[in-house]
Amino acid sequence: MLEVEKEVVRQMEIIRRGTTEIVPEDGLVSKIRRSVKTGKPLNIKLGLDPTAPDIHLGHTVPLQKMRQFQDLGHQVIIIIGDFTGRIGDPTGKSETRKQLTEEQVLINAETYKEQIFKILDPVKTKITFNSDWLAPLKFEDLIHLAAQTTVARMMERDDFSKRYREGLPISVHEFFYPLMQGYDSVALESDVELGGTDQKFNLLMGRTLQKEFGQEPQVALMTPILEGLDGVHKMSKSLGNYIGVYESPREMFGKTMSIPDELMVRYFELVTKVPLEEIKQVENGLANGSLHPRDVKMRLGREIIEIYYNKAEADAAQAEFIRMFQQKELPDEIPEVSRAEILKTGGDSVNVIELLVNSKLSASKNDARRLVEQGAVKVGEHKVLSVDEEITLQDSMVIRAGKRKFARIRF
Repeated sequence: MLEVEKEVVRQMEIIRRGTTEIVPEDGLVSKIRRSVKTGKPLNIKLGLDPTAPDIHLGHTVPLQKMRQFQDLGHQVIIIIGDFTGRIGDPTGKSETRKQLTEEQVLINAETYKEQIFKILDPVKTKITFNSDWLAPLKFEDLIHLAAQTTVARMMERDDFSKRYREGLPISVHEFFYPLMQGYDSVALESDVELGGTDQKFNLLMGRTLQKEFGQEPQVALMTPILEGLDGVHKMSKSLGNYIGVYESPREMFGKTMSIPDELMVRYFELVTKVPLEEIKQVENGLANGSLHPRDVKMRLGREIIEIYYNKAEADAAQAEFIRMFQQKELPDEIPEVSRAEILKTGGDSVNVIELLVNSKLSASKNDARRLVEQGAVKVGEHKVLSVDEEITLQDSMVIRAGKRKFARIRF
């Protein structure tokens, strides 16, 4: 009995890492205790709607937690929401989301499957599609589902209530999203469901429906929303403050080095596999000055790259960063762009804004103006300080935008 309790304590210590809320925590303790006694693993569920298949580190926070459950011997189940993805999760949205076609959803789903196995053990991962049980439902089944909650309960969701107050439309089909996610838990007899803090309403709906179907309610485990490189907003591709898991090691390392110092420990805890004891030592070292933030950030960069590539790539990325930014040298490989691509209207010179956009160093003219105004653009050794500056092109000229983007002009 003592050994059982020791194992329960051990598992709970690991599971609590990087967890914001567990509802109810004593329910999870009971489930783990039963699992340890019987040797039967818990069913751990995570749903992914394949609407944005390019995963960044923010997406990996619950996936890292799933890997921890996996290493503890529990059954990990990834639900690819091919059916719910056609509706789109309204969580955090100020307007009704466009519905994806079945073809779009399936293409995105395949991309997701490739990326999640950078974190999860494919041999120990069960992947399923919720169309298997949602598509066969009859209309009377949907009526039964809808009868398990009320409009007032649905309006407790922040996004719905906000849109209602502002007079923005809420389509009836959006109310079915949390019901369908909850029914996923019924279909799989889920013991634990993971999600970000913005998924709390949907996770608790699973508990409600499981009770109605005579099942033991799942535990809702919520992971935090990871801040992006700006240290303020949620990591997001649209905000450009992200680190993508398919980016090059050089790009990953360079972006990691731009993380605000105060977020380093949080990143270690949420997106790396470094043991908590070591993270605590890092935190103490930063606090008492025995560790330099730059060195800690370099380790963070290596740890992240090793997850998605390997140690050799991590070491190479660090060496190149040191060469580029501490010794002010150019990277080994610089993307090339032809003179014709830059000078689309002919001539020998081009405005710096067009130069940045045409060489793909900026996503838009507004982004290019911002870089120039910040003094982040160099042509050769010349720093560009005016958005009106005309640049005369030369063969092999190197253009630099920000800290990590380079292009070489070729005639």
